[in-house]
Amino acid sequence: MRWPFVAAILAGSFLLFLVQPMVARMALPRLGGAPAVWNSAMLVYQALLLGGYAYAHWLGRVPVRMQAAIHLAVLAVAALWLPIGLVAIDLPHDAEPALWVPWLFGASIGPLFFAVAAQAPLIQRWFSAATGGRDPYALYAASNVGSFGGLIAYPLLVEPLLALDQQSWLWTAGFALVFLLIAGCGLLLPRREAGARHVPHTSPAPGWRRVLHWIALAFVPSGLMLATTTFLTTDIVAVPLLWVLPLGLYLLSFTVAFASGRLLAELMAKFAPVTLLLFGATLIAGHQDYAYLNAAIGLALLFMVAVALHAHMYALRPEPDRLTGFYLAMSVGGALGGVFAALIAPVVFDWTYEYPLLILAAGLLMPQEHLFPFLERLWRGGTQAVRIKTLAVALIVMLLVWLGLSNPGGVLGPMSENLAFILVALVGLVAIGQRTAFLIALAGALFLFGGYRAIQFSLADARTRSYFGVYTVTEYLGERRLAHGTTLHGVQLAGADSTLPTSYYVPGSGVGQAMEMLEPLYGPHARVGVVGLGTGTLACYAQPGQRWRFFEIDPTVVEIARDSGSFTFLEECLPDPEIAIGDARLRLAEAPANSLDLLVLDAFSSDAVPMHLMTREAFDTYSQVLGDDGLLLVHISNRFLALAPVVSQAARLGGWHAARIVYVPSAAEMAKQATVSDWIALSKDPETLDRLTMDSAQWQPLDRYPGFTPWTDDFASILPLLRAFNPELKND
Repeated sequence: MRWPFVAAILAGSFLLFLVQPMVARMALPRLGGAPAVWNSAMLVYQALLLGGYAYAHWLGRVPVRMQAAIHLAVLAVAALWLPIGLVAIDLPHDAEPALWVPWLFGASIGPLFFAVAAQAPLIQRWFSAATGGRDPYALYAASNVGSFGGLIAYPLLVEPLLALDQQSWLWTAGFALVFLLIAGCGLLLPRREAGARHVPHTSPAPGWRRVLHWIALAFVPSGLMLATTTFLTTDIVAVPLLWVLPLGLYLLSFTVAFASGRLLAELMAKFAPVTLLLFGATLIAGHQDYAYLNAAIGLALLFMVAVALHAHMYALRPEPDRLTGFYLAMSVGGALGGVFAALIAPVVFDWTYEYPLLILAAGLLMPQEHLFPFLERLWRGGTQAVRIKTLAVALIVMLLVWLGLSNPGGVLGPMSENLAFILVALVGLVAIGQRTAFLIALAGALFLFGGYRAIQFSLADARTRSYFGVYTVTEYLGERRLAHGTTLHGVQLAGADSTLPTSYYVPGSGVGQAMEMLEPLYGPHARVGVVGLGTGTLACYAQPGQRWRFFEIDPTVVEIARDSGSFTFLEECLPDPEIAIGDARLRLAEAPANSLDLLVLDAFSSDAVPMHLMTREAFDTYSQVLGDDGLLLVHISNRFLALAPVVSQAARLGGWHAARIVYVPSAAEMAKQATVSDWIALSKDPETLDRLTMDSAQWQPLDRYPGFTPWTDDFASILPLLRAFNPELKND
């Protein structure tokens, strides 16, 4: 009796989490690859999951065989949305992405996701009815194994091996299989039940405090999962596909927390406060020297916290007859966590403050017990004695934080913050088991080890947050820098050098050489397009008579470069620039043919790649907008991905001639904030390319990569390009 239900719940959950990255991938040509796009997609999935669980809860009022019949009818109606695909509508120019993106996902897969989402609580209830009341909660662990499998299968197997239309038909076949499995489970259900009209509740209803507790315990891991995704991809390391790992670990936490064997869950819950105290604050510091280590710490922290809170929720579970209400409350908490992290936080905060706030909330909610018996004895006493000891903890923590930040007379030595953090952490370890004292120590550690610095930036109005990321403007010795997440996006020097192109755009770089060849190649009225505004550095190559047009997806970047006064490249060099706001590929597709002589592609979200700007179809768009002798410059500097194979294959298929330059500036240029840059120049006219590259030996013909599958709108995978996993590309 057990295995048909296990197979149905595994298959349904596998499909549910296979479709999430699949539809996000389908949306890339329209939406780009910013982490916030994935967070918006997750918000839609959580809302649909909530709807599915609410429907499953409502369905509990009828006999189980009728439930099966109704649910099969709902699945049949949802099948009208097959095969999986996006609705045919483009993003309006003035649309708010935070609202429009969820609408697009909901309209495209809403009914299918809703119908499949309901099967997990329904099948657990049916299993209990078919087996005479056996505990069904272990099936939820199986459900999350299926979810994790679907999520991981997409980047590792489905995306590298199948085109999007093939992926869509694979999912359609899986939906048909789930339909048959659910029908099979329906046949195993008893024809008669106690009670004529519905399954009776034999256990008392949970109180509203218990329901709110369930919601809070689900809220924090859900919000922390999205906050971890944003925090890691913004402040630690912008490795593409990193968002798969937080969601996968979040799903695995349910498997551990809801498993019938409790040893692992109890062990992790016991040491979760230690992990929270030691590593929560470490991540807030955001040190870049150990980016991968910090990412691993963040993921381990998420998993420990999620297991601890979900295991506590499991310990507070109701009897099986109240199962769907329990899952409904869990879904409400998950959806609210998604709303907080994906919608509210980007609007309210200028940095990823949601991350430390959720760390504090986790410390408030997770069960705690003293680490050692002698610590328990230390905290014994009446209420008044505990209050005095808690006050002592607060005073000690405040003193250590002050010493760490101000270090009067160098009392703590050159590494005062690190030493103070260690001492605060030791106080926190002693306080584990006393919730208020532990929270005081945790808050002190967070404030000391990164929180104080983040608040300083916010108070100085040096940081701006938009749907597409966090932008930080810093000033040092007269130089102003713009960073998007962890990636430098522009530097402006002070005084007489304020119009000097810097960083990746110095005169000797690939784009610098192309700019200086504009008049010899195209005369005094050259037409220039730049995808990605940044600080507006390239505008200082503009000459009278030329026509320049920038393409920028984020209005916040336009405000920083043109209106804020932080950078003056545009003001000094191109006071009235033409800026097209919106996705560059869509805006270029609207432009007249042969309307540009030079197009510069320099659009990246931190180090994440806008995949839809690098496909064969995208290069066809660039070819259309450029003249017959037009020149395309592609910036491929990237810490994590080797992008030359993508451009090389697009050039081969599109009939482009291509050359590459990895420009290493001199010591004198580096003193003027020049950085190493990697550019590829492409043209349909070989003579144009020859004239650009003939005077510099640093230009080399672009290598061929015959084993690399070209990127198209229907097929693209970054796995072959990850430097960390492909030794032959590590130095490419």
